[in-house]
Amino acid sequence: MKLLDGKVALITGGSRGIGESLVRKFAEHGANVAFTYVSAGSAARAEALAAGLGSGVRAYQSDAGDYAQAESLVAQVLSDFGKLDILINNAGITRDTLMLRMTEQQWDEVMQTNLKSVFNLTRHSLKPMIRTGGSIINMSSVVGVFGQAGQANYAASKAGIIGFSKSVAKEYGSRGIRCNAVAPGFIETEMTAVLDEKTKEGYLSAIPLKRLGSGDDVANACIFLASDMGAYVSGQVLSVCGALNC
Repeated sequence: MKLLDGKVALITGGSRGIGESLVRKFAEHGANVAFTYVSAGSAARAEALAAGLGSGVRAYQSDAGDYAQAESLVAQVLSDFGKLDILINNAGITRDTLMLRMTEQQWDEVMQTNLKSVFNLTRHSLKPMIRTGGSIINMSSVVGVFGQAGQANYAASKAGIIGFSKSVAKEYGSRGIRCNAVAPGFIETEMTAVLDEKTKEGYLSAIPLKRLGSGDDVANACIFLASDMGAYVSGQVLSVCGALNC
């Protein structure tokens, strides 16, 4: 059953990892999908992904952390697709180090990409959604709920996303706009693929379900929140973490 027929979704950071799983799953469920990538080096991969999923999927080079680029992106998506029903703020980076070693640049880069991008895209997407309603899904993390040594910048950005999401849900619920956060745990992506076996075993020992999550696990949760199945769910944080730190 296709849960998103006729919907238009915009997904930031969609060329790899969780973002790629989101693009594939949303297209599978009938959505027309616009997704972004940042670097020119990701262009070939992004275009191949879009081409493989059909004419209803398009890739756009855009830096979600740049306010003007976000505004231009939303305008282009509205021109190309005619509307915007779903926004998934997924773009994110890490610059991990202990606090006493963290530079101002490492702090600012994470905040720009992870948190300011959520403001940028939400700010520019609200106006078209006010007319039609919509679903905004912001990618947080269990680290934003529980913290993590060596990730103060990342944890702060992801915790900020939670407060932001709850506030938007309260401000625009009366206009038919729902806003939720998803908090993945340890997800198997290209970043975790390079971890040594001892580190992976340490992660697995802390997860009651005894496996890393997949991009599809996160995407399936987002399908629920974006579809009519989640029509009365707003202002919530949905953890996809295998009961890690629950």
